[in-house]
Amino acid sequence: MKLEELVEQFALNVAAQTDAIWRGDAKTGNKHARKYGVAVDKLLVHGDAGRDALLVLLKHERMDVRVMAAAHLLRYRTTEAKAVLEEAAKGQGLVPFEAGQALKRWEEGTWALDPG
Repeated sequence: MKLEELVEQFALNVAAQTDAIWRGDAKTGNKHARKYGVAVDKLLVHGDAGRDALLVLLKHERMDVRVMAAAHLLRYRTTEAKAVLEEAAKGQGLVPFEAGQALKRWEEGTWALDPG
């Protein structure tokens, strides 16, 4: 699978997970979480080329996709990823909460989504 296809799978499944959560369908949400987890793992196997491919999602139209991409890119592109997370964390609701949690884990030194 091409890097662009993996990025698309990541974005589609993050969005689908969020939509499932809003419907109260945790089972479907978990299924999509596993799928975007597989996509990001496959991207990271490609090293910095995979990380660079994921960068396009920092400007995605959906906040949930931007936040999840930023959370995975904190080590690699700290400044850009933190900016996305800080902006999202200003809001209210699930996605801003997730953004704030990612920033908190980063500051604590317990973040480990992409150890490098």
